[in-house]
Amino acid sequence: MTVNDAVVRALRIGPDSTRAERTIDITTIGRRTGMPRRIEVWFHRVDGCWCLTGMPSPRSWHANVRANPQFTVHLKHGVTADLPATAAPADEQTRRRVITAVLDLQNRPDVAGRVSRRQNVDEWMARSPLVEIVFDDEQLSAAASGRAE
Repeated sequence: MTVNDAVVRALRIGPDSTRAERTIDITTIGRRTGMPRRIEVWFHRVDGCWCLTGMPSPRSWHANVRANPQFTVHLKHGVTADLPATAAPADEQTRRRVITAVLDLQNRPDVAGRVSRRQNVDEWMARSPLVEIVFDDEQLSAAASGRAE
């Protein structure tokens, strides 16, 4: 497969990326119904690791990927692409780095107005869903993380 440069750029999000650049859709398989479920979420890239997380509470998408780790990432801002992926559990060190970065992001002026209260790191560590996104196409993962030649 030839990796599309626009897809690679879209996956190289960072702390200065806009809300639109980090907004994607994901399609999971419903854990009870077996039916596809598509929702809009933010994704994050911290130290070359792509992750999905959310506010400290149960999330259907998280329950779905725990039951069936295969899902699809749908890029939609600046490039349209459907990328097969697998959800992998994140270790505690990765959880802390990602959650810290997400909470730092929430302090930015363009985001802070949308957050109702100051978030607590300990609460997020204990109760937030978080999975690492592993793209099924290894060439795409390598190119987007800067490891490709």
